[in-house]
Amino acid sequence: MRLDKFLKISRLIKRRTLAKEVAEQGRIQLNGQPAKASSNLAAGDELKIRFGQKQLTVKVNDLRENVKKDEAQSLYTVIKEEPVKND
Repeated sequence: MRLDKFLKISRLIKRRTLAKEVAEQGRIQLNGQPAKASSNLAAGDELKIRFGQKQLTVKVNDLRENVKKDEAQSLYTVIKEEPVKND
């Protein structure tokens, strides 16, 4: 499954176009490497997403095409949530 589609379905990012923009800005890493919106995800992959002043690290648990809002969080596990360090 594409990265931008997963971010939308899992509700980590509300819109797919926004997910694409965030990836193009280099704010998403997939298994330690910069990720593109078209990057393919697999279960077990680790994502680091930088939102404004915080960085979220999640592990992909499952990939599904359709998911209900209350089940969306089951697609990933939050490993770490930390403030962004400004150097």
